[in-house]
Amino acid sequence: MASLPAIPGPAARSMPTPAPPPPSSSPPLYPVLLLMVAMVSMQGGAALAKSLFPMVGAQGTAALRLLFSAVMLLAFFRPWRIRMTPSGWGLVLAYGLSLGAMNLLFYLSLRTIPLGIAVAVEFTGPLAVALLGSRRLADFAWIALAAAGLLLLVPHGADVRTLDPAGLAYALAAGLCWALYIVFGRRAGTRLGTHTVALAATVAALAVLPFGLAQAGPALFAPAILPLAIGVAILSSSLPYTLEITVLARMPVRIFGTLLSLEPVFAALSGLLFLGETLTLMQWAAVAAIVTASAGITAGSGRQAGRRRPPALRRKPS
Repeated sequence: MASLPAIPGPAARSMPTPAPPPPSSSPPLYPVLLLMVAMVSMQGGAALAKSLFPMVGAQGTAALRLLFSAVMLLAFFRPWRIRMTPSGWGLVLAYGLSLGAMNLLFYLSLRTIPLGIAVAVEFTGPLAVALLGSRRLADFAWIALAAAGLLLLVPHGADVRTLDPAGLAYALAAGLCWALYIVFGRRAGTRLGTHTVALAATVAALAVLPFGLAQAGPALFAPAILPLAIGVAILSSSLPYTLEITVLARMPVRIFGTLLSLEPVFAALSGLLFLGETLTLMQWAAVAAIVTASAGITAGSGRQAGRRRPPALRRKPS
């Protein structure tokens, strides 16, 4: 697969990274534009995934995305060549289950809340990991800003019908699983190597596939569905990761992580353009608060860690 997801934590440094080209070989805006395309691709894939819900449900869509991602990752990494200890398999199991739950819960949230809000709320998981690993007082201010954004999203009073509480709960749970994925992924990558992402994706696909089959039955593998499912896997994994590898060779990691914090905005725009999902002014303000908090804490982490990519906001491999 061209889709090589980045692994959270120090293990990502063991992955080969292309050498930066001479400064004159690409204009300054070139890597920024590539990263924008990557984020558009990621959120366009999410919008396409949501369009599959009427046919196979959120559970079926999550199962198909994970299944095709796992197949691509297995073909690339070929992890069957590696010997694993029982403790290593336990770590991979935790890593994979957190990945599978994260994807399933995220798609369940998309059934009833807009894409932009779901992505913004899910970002609280990486923010929590960043906060727990922080030693800077300024980071707590960023977390307070993110919390304020979440409070703006919580329905209350006359607005209680504007957002589904269950959808928000699913997005928050997906954020929690994203945090667990970061923790377990960092440990697995450090101890066992980057090939573990292929094993974890396989575990995730096997764990979520029964939910997809229960929801959609034989229709899950209908010929008309498969091209769309493969398109979701490419848009959400293969293309954005390939572009990110190129960008990381040309852009400081701190700037990369800060720009990646704009993803909830791209998600909101994708929902508006492709799904007709509109946000209120208050909801846009909430998304902006979470984006600002993500950018602030990522920039601070980048200054602390030099040019090492901040672990909390790395892309999910699905």
